[in-house]
Amino acid sequence: MIDNEKKYVLVTGATGQLGSDIVKELTKREIHTIGIGSRDLDITDSEAVFNFFNSFKFSHVIHAAAYTKVDKAQDERDLNYEINVRGTENIVSGCYKYSIPMTYFSTDYVFGGDGDRPYREDDEKNPLCEYANAKLQGEELVKKLNEYFIFRISWVFGKNGTNFINTMLKLSETKKELRVVSDQIGSPSYTVDIAKEVVDVIKSKKYGIYHLTNEGYVSWADFARKIFDMTKKDIKVYDITTEEYNAKAKRPKNSRLSKEKLYSEGFSKMPTWDDALNRYLKEINVI
Repeated sequence: MIDNEKKYVLVTGATGQLGSDIVKELTKREIHTIGIGSRDLDITDSEAVFNFFNSFKFSHVIHAAAYTKVDKAQDERDLNYEINVRGTENIVSGCYKYSIPMTYFSTDYVFGGDGDRPYREDDEKNPLCEYANAKLQGEELVKKLNEYFIFRISWVFGKNGTNFINTMLKLSETKKELRVVSDQIGSPSYTVDIAKEVVDVIKSKKYGIYHLTNEGYVSWADFARKIFDMTKKDIKVYDITTEEYNAKAKRPKNSRLSKEKLYSEGFSKMPTWDDALNRYLKEINVI
């Protein structure tokens, strides 16, 4: 039951991988929360968004709703733009009108992926695909607010959604050999860990842009090997290059993100990606 006298944290994309775990974390901490999915509110409909903001009192808006089909976005450009840019603009407008702090999730893909140094928050942006370009436009819209958080995350996996781990496990049911990209390096990141850190940072009111991933770096190929090792599956993984894989959307080869700022602000160190993987595999009951 919604109490119109209370202020709530609004979470968009609450049925997705990240949004669902953020709602769980907020609820665990007894923070009044309203979680919504696309069936509850069409964020691309400015009038509907305006009416929604007018109907409730929000202390913070966590915008986790997004179009995330990276390859499809090359063809579905209008849909990608409508959700990731226009939808974000509508949420920003609501936050601006009612002076509500906002949290937005961006991506390692806003960088070009050159070299092997971890990217810092203020490094030059060079989005290589339509999805990344739209997410960067979303960042610029959010930065118009006085109080905001932008979290750049990468290689996300969680229980409620499609992710690399689930894909590998599904393929292992019918394949004994797999060819996986080995020249893209990043940090697989568990939504449970992201959610905990996000709520800690939001509560601090230390506004700004942060990189937020699990600790450590790995290639997709070695990530796959670790998945099969932990689940005791005898699958041979062959290394291939980004060019050999030939995905429709171009991705950065270097997706390392520096968390130096996060830690310098006094926030807790993130668990390693392999520890996170182990906990996730237990959560989905495969080990």
